[in-house]
Amino acid sequence: MRIAVCTIAVTFAGTLALAEPSIERGQYLVEGPAGCGNCHTPFGAQGPDMTKNLAGCLVEETPAFTAIAPNLTLGGRVSEWSDAELARAIREGITPGGTRVIGPPMPIALYSQLSDDDVMSIVAYLRSIPAVENDAGQSVYNIPLPPAYGPPIDTVAHCVECHSPMGPMGPDRINQLGAGGFEFHGPWGTSVSANLTPHPEDGISKWTDEELVQMISTGVRPDGSAMMPPMGYAYYSSMTPADLDAIILYLRQLPPLADPC
Repeated sequence: MRIAVCTIAVTFAGTLALAEPSIERGQYLVEGPAGCGNCHTPFGAQGPDMTKNLAGCLVEETPAFTAIAPNLTLGGRVSEWSDAELARAIREGITPGGTRVIGPPMPIALYSQLSDDDVMSIVAYLRSIPAVENDAGQSVYNIPLPPAYGPPIDTVAHCVECHSPMGPMGPDRINQLGAGGFEFHGPWGTSVSANLTPHPEDGISKWTDEELVQMISTGVRPDGSAMMPPMGYAYYSSMTPADLDAIILYLRQLPPLADPC
């Protein structure tokens, strides 16, 4: 069981206001803060299999649903979609023709905040990735999905998606935003997402900004011990200092919550 590990609904300092659609910007987002490969790249005991980068895989299997992240390379079905259709799927969770709503753990509610420039940069980068032949199958949901997630808003990254405990309809971002406690089971064993709120005992208040940057971007705690997968440390290591600072600033202002029971 695995889902993408870091997205925050926050406008990153100095990046969105000046951005224009480009493959370079898309590469930075996909391979950096958005961490798309954390779900769309097959995962092994040592981390993502980069020989099949973004080629799709089983993400999570529960009684409620079996989530498959599709192949995003030119070898996948999404290569048949128009740029506008792919952008709408990313930002609104609607597949071409409005025939299907994309379910969890794809963080549509957070990606709805992507700017036009950023979502089109992501599309441009995905169009540039060579084909990798891999069909991971189709997702199956035994829970009701919303008819829509609403129109796009206006941002990128998704820490709170994995660092919020799971409720009956997915991560509980309403009542326990960023409180952690979600278990991930994989080749590495079992890991539990940390509490990212500024709770004095359970949250991030005990760490400095510099220590948080180190953990996010390298996966190494202040005491030198290694943190476990599936947190996408390799993706976040490419983030700009301004974006890392913006993430930490956002986390510091979350409502302080104790660890879930």
